[in-house]
Amino acid sequence: MPKVDVIDLNNTKVGEVELSDAVFGAPINQALLYEAVRNFMANKRRGTAKTKTRHEVAGSGKKLWKQKGTGRARMGSIRSPLWRHGGTTHGPQPRDYSYSLPKKMLKGAMCSALTAKLRDGELAVVKEFAVVDHKSKTMRLILDRLNAKKTVLLVENGENKNLTLGSRNLEGVTLLESKDVNPYHLLRAARVVMSETAAKRLSEGLA
Repeated sequence: MPKVDVIDLNNTKVGEVELSDAVFGAPINQALLYEAVRNFMANKRRGTAKTKTRHEVAGSGKKLWKQKGTGRARMGSIRSPLWRHGGTTHGPQPRDYSYSLPKKMLKGAMCSALTAKLRDGELAVVKEFAVVDHKSKTMRLILDRLNAKKTVLLVENGENKNLTLGSRNLEGVTLLESKDVNPYHLLRAARVVMSETAAKRLSEGLA
């Protein structure tokens, strides 16, 4: 089982925690990571793109000129797709892009992502997020001490009001509960900081 240093909010080592080898020491499967990220982004897609057909654009339904005898091509409506400002043929319509990913694939992708973060030194485990107040300035100083200066994912287990209020206005900072973490969030963050209880919950839940 991999042993990970447990630090406090001053980036001082205060102990160690043993995590599951099946979760934090798993083989890294690039294909599973790709599928998990693709699934997450597809499920977030709104799918509201729409063009108007000839039945929806504005315009008269009157026949423009008589069928025969003018020397021109026959034309039935100004809303024809052949005309400027006419309808669009086979244009995009609102649709649902979401689809479900097998639980086993998502679990494998989570283990791969957590292993990659630990291997690359981008994962930190803190004893607890004992933030003294709810100010963004205080939270920014804590993150700087933890070497989390760019995109950072904070993983907590349960409600922490000061942590929620202090981090919500900081650019590049995402706060999630352990049950809501997705491989997309892990791969997107340059630094992952999780509480000891959250790390144990992920280790036990995915093992």
